[in-house]
This record gives sequence, C-alpha cells and structure tokens, in this order.
Amino acid sequence: MAELQVEIVAADHFVWSGAAKLVKARSVDGEIGVLPGHVPMLSVLASGELEIAPVSEARFTVQIDGGFFSVDSDRVVIVADNAVIGTAA
Repeated sequence: MAELQVEIVAADHFVWSGAAKLVKARSVDGEIGVLPGHVPMLSVLASGELEIAPVSEARFTVQIDGGFFSVDSDRVVIVADNAVIGTAA
C-alpha cells in the first residue's frame, strides 16, 4: 500500500511526522486533499484545521495559523506559523 511521508513543523517547534494515507487542509484558494501519488504542488495555507489520517493510528486534527504546504514524491511538508495538535477526527 502506498503512503505519504508527512512532516509538520511550526515556526518554533516540531509538531508531528509519520506515514499517512491522507492529508486534508485549507489553502487560501480552497480545500486540498492529498493521497499517495499526488502531483507536486506548493500552496499557501489559510488558518484553520489540517486533518491527518496516519497509516497505523486514529485520524487527528492540527489547528494552524497559516503557513505553507508542499507535496513532492509522496512527501508532504507543512510549515505553519503556529500549530497545535487537536482531537481525533
């Protein structure tokens, strides 16, 4: 099964990294949903909620205050101005 390698960092701290099946976020242009095999992209994130579906854990959310979202070769990097892990989705 293909998977995404995800890394989430805030301006001043590490938030989470691991393998995931799905990442959802809200960009300044609308909703983004990323599955394995997604085309490369770079986007500016709006403040709001990320949803992460890890391969071996329950889904969870991360509250962010804007940032950047990068996808390339099944690697997702999210750099947020501020980020706090929320509850299971």
